[in-house]
Amino acid sequence: MRGVKNFRSSALLSFFLLALPCWRVAPIALAVTEPQELLADPRLEGEAERIGAQLRCLVCQNESIEESEAPLARDLRRAVREQLREGRSEKQIMAWMQARYGDFIRLTPPFSRLTALLWATPLLALMGGFFLAWRFWTRPAEPPTLDPLAEQDDDD
Repeated sequence: MRGVKNFRSSALLSFFLLALPCWRVAPIALAVTEPQELLADPRLEGEAERIGAQLRCLVCQNESIEESEAPLARDLRRAVREQLREGRSEKQIMAWMQARYGDFIRLTPPFSRLTALLWATPLLALMGGFFLAWRFWTRPAEPPTLDPLAEQDDDD
């Protein structure tokens, strides 16, 4: 009986370990849930997916609107596809999204003066750490201070 219980628990553990990678991939495949959401032209649909992969879901914040199943992401996917049907280019759609939601809507924010400090902070911190380490290791050794009172006690 004990062997059957160990087999069941190890089989269950194996199942969950094998299913874990599928858990992360499944939402990507199922993000567009409504068939009417897809464009009839495969070229336009591919472009819509490429644009959607660059836009952040404002609800999930770490997923693109193509990966997310949030209602807002669904609305943003529809807006992208509607603008593509109207003949707008990728640049125009991205500009419209940025004007409406700000730079945060983009998964990779553009490099600008405002974000330069954000991009440079890790490099500045690393350089500061190297400077402090260099100062610590290259400072001259301090000579021992002689206490005149300690010398008098030795003579007595």
